[in-house]
Amino acid sequence: MDFELNDEQRLFRQTLREFADKEIMPVAPEWERTGRYPAEIVERLRELGLFGLNVPEEYGGLAADRVSYALAFEEIARAWLGAAGLFGPHSVACWLVARNGTDGQKERYLPRMATGELRSGICLTEPGAGTDLQGIATTAVRDGDHYVVTGAKTWITNARVAGVLPVLVRTGKGERSPRALSVLLVDTSSPGFKVTRDLPKLGYKGPETSELVLEGVRVPVENLLGGEEGRGMQQILGGLEVGRINIAARAVGVAQAAYDAALGYSREREAFGRPISDFQAIQLKLADMATEIQAARLLTYWAAARSEATGGRVDMEAGMAKMYASEVAIKSALESMRIHGGYGYSAEFVVERLYRDAPLMAIGEGTNDVQRLVIARSLVSGAGRLGW
Repeated sequence: MDFELNDEQRLFRQTLREFADKEIMPVAPEWERTGRYPAEIVERLRELGLFGLNVPEEYGGLAADRVSYALAFEEIARAWLGAAGLFGPHSVACWLVARNGTDGQKERYLPRMATGELRSGICLTEPGAGTDLQGIATTAVRDGDHYVVTGAKTWITNARVAGVLPVLVRTGKGERSPRALSVLLVDTSSPGFKVTRDLPKLGYKGPETSELVLEGVRVPVENLLGGEEGRGMQQILGGLEVGRINIAARAVGVAQAAYDAALGYSREREAFGRPISDFQAIQLKLADMATEIQAARLLTYWAAARSEATGGRVDMEAGMAKMYASEVAIKSALESMRIHGGYGYSAEFVVERLYRDAPLMAIGEGTNDVQRLVIARSLVSGAGRLGW
């Protein structure tokens, strides 16, 4: 059992940490406050190859191992959660195509997705269907060599900049069954595809999160992911599992940023003639934060390592990591705000942004209550177990 990163992973983390510290952290407060789109960060992400994290080398990607994948999102989210969102959903879309796509789909999309020339996201949620994906109303009706897609989607990150989106649609007639669902790779320049508005958000500023409509969008049959109808639910659940490792790592990054801010402030702020870090009340908070963050980090790396080792589904491990790390992020942001006192409520201090960003991780890629059900079902069925 080895709890150390290998040399390649350490170098990768150091490169990303330097980039985040020097090029993201200094601009994040102002860009987040003004709503400025971080185009310069997008270009640097492209230069670093981060849009190709989940793209095989044969298509020009990094083919990163799953722990390195987690490291990337932890380090970028530590500087600014919004910056991690620029390539987070994109990485899940890359995984969907790389894992499930036909040879033609891989050749057509992955090389450009790897460089960030072709941006993407995941298009699942609807105004009337979130957790209950089998309840989606977006339909795809076969018409010769095309599908005609009609419906609406919401909470789609990077919708305005995406060139192609994997869209979950209903291809089965009137069925409430996983076999009724398929994924179509929809070209966003297609007639009838329209982003209607960007959603106002508590946090997670930087990337846009939008509503969109598909009004009779014609999608070539060759864009059916994997070339077979009825596999959409299976494909999406696999992608969401990878996404949960992504979200868990982001949560660790936000929690680490909250801890760093609290520790630094407690050393500088004085009360009664002493740094407040000398007081036991502050020390207890710091000790709890540090312990919980490290536990969340190890749980996330464990889930990532299990995903890499098995090459298959790790529902329990990914669910545990996402659920626990996101709760730690929320708690750490609040505790950091308490240590900062009144300054923690000021937009001039980073903890205010972290406090707004943290709750997203308890919702994204499946709410934490859903994760608890996933974990429990895995344990009860015997598919998952504790220990080694």
